[in-house]
Amino acid sequence: MHRRLVAAGAALLMLSVAACGSSKDDSESRVSVAESPSFEQGSTMARLSDAGKVKVGIKFDQPGFGLQSLSGGYEGFDVEIAKIVSAGLGLEPGDIEFVEAPSQRREELIENGSVDLVVATYTINDARKERISFAGPYYEAGQQLMVAEGDSTITGPDALKSNPDTKVCSVTGSTPSEQIKPYLANADQQLVLFDVYSKCADALRTGQVQAVTTDNVILLGFVAQSDGAFKLVGDQFTKEPYGIGIKKGDTAFCNFIDQQLKSASESGAYEAAWKDTAGSVEGAKTPTLPEAAPCS
Repeated sequence: MHRRLVAAGAALLMLSVAACGSSKDDSESRVSVAESPSFEQGSTMARLSDAGKVKVGIKFDQPGFGLQSLSGGYEGFDVEIAKIVSAGLGLEPGDIEFVEAPSQRREELIENGSVDLVVATYTINDARKERISFAGPYYEAGQQLMVAEGDSTITGPDALKSNPDTKVCSVTGSTPSEQIKPYLANADQQLVLFDVYSKCADALRTGQVQAVTTDNVILLGFVAQSDGAFKLVGDQFTKEPYGIGIKKGDTAFCNFIDQQLKSASESGAYEAAWKDTAGSVEGAKTPTLPEAAPCS
């Protein structure tokens, strides 16, 4: 009860600030929080609901999806998806502890119990499913390239092989870092890897690399923040279904998450979350919730 009173007060304060032109406070939820939900004893849902808190892995450096703000809060579509899931557990946004989940550490964080779930532009693939399970998908992206605004040499991924001196940046342990390799003349020389995408953007800005590759909606966020320094080139050349990572074999939790996503889609909360975050970037198209994959 105390948590809900505090959250309600914060929401009222947020509304008064918003009326003065400030941005939406990242503690506000777009879905109704379940009151006194009941779950089977021993389930992940019961454990988290009874504990009154949940740990969620997100990215801290991806505009539109998972970004730690200057005030120390968190914003983005993945953050809102986490709130949608948590609301079904009876948890307010303030009950969520966000943990940084870089690409190369996501499976580890789930396996060792550092987080309860990961919502971090997490592409579903067979290799990852050997270690963890996925709920969703909740979004489907596609890989693309970002280059400097004045660059006319790189027009798409095929141009990377014909320009072997070109360096392209991605993130260690990410799907894009693997899927760009067939387009390179020499991956060992051309591919530059960092732990987070913000370092790739910095390297592009300073000319240390000539391209950055990841999913298009993430790149659109960096383009929007670049003051005209960056642009996207070529078409998307992959399909990346984003899922929510959980402990291997927790099918009950998977089914619960899928139902929460479906309910949010039907109520309009899913679309609203998109439009207020990743969808606010020019060129981002409003998605429909993909059909859920079987839980396993």
